[in-house]
Amino acid sequence: SLVFSNRISLSLSSPYLSVSAEKMAMWVFGYGSLIWKTGFPFDDRLPGYIKGYRRVFNQGSTDHRGTPEFPGRAVTLEPANGEICWGVAYKITNEEDKRDALTHLEVREKQYDQKAYLDFFTDSNDSEPAVSGVMVYIASPDKKSNKNYLGPAPLEDIAKQIVKAEGPSGPNRDYLFHLEEALVQLGFKDKHVTDLATQVRQILSETQELSNDVAANHS
Repeated sequence: SLVFSNRISLSLSSPYLSVSAEKMAMWVFGYGSLIWKTGFPFDDRLPGYIKGYRRVFNQGSTDHRGTPEFPGRAVTLEPANGEICWGVAYKITNEEDKRDALTHLEVREKQYDQKAYLDFFTDSNDSEPAVSGVMVYIASPDKKSNKNYLGPAPLEDIAKQIVKAEGPSGPNRDYLFHLEEALVQLGFKDKHVTDLATQVRQILSETQELSNDVAANHS
């Protein structure tokens, strides 16, 4: 697998856009909000997974699900031997659509400082990739190129942060619940996502019970 920083990969990804590769499809792998909210035209949507990575809520979101003052948490990928990460690969063949998709993604994923080109697998074949060279945006732990990286934290702390955070794209909790539901619809449960969503729901229900008690005491 190849991983480049954003600055370098823009030039290195030019084979997708070159004249010689005009007929070549561009593939993009979504493992977060791209699963349920694409935002660009595509020709095919293929559920499947990449190998050697896991999905983690380690990236700070200051532009979508949080603010610079109180960041939300969004998913990124971290290398993990023997693990797989389920998501969706989008196929884009039209040249204009490729440009539109890249323009959209460069803005949307601007806090994600790396691109990787990875093998993508489907349920039908675990040994042969369905597609090679699928483009994946990754937020790295390098604080120099990714100032919004938050890193790991206890599950309860991440859940508390997600409960409180809200940004221009809405509450952080909605992002988590949408992701949980999108993965269920793909037929796959991600334990980290499910555990986190369960923890957030518990905090919300305790907060609701507390406010109900306060209201009852004042009535």
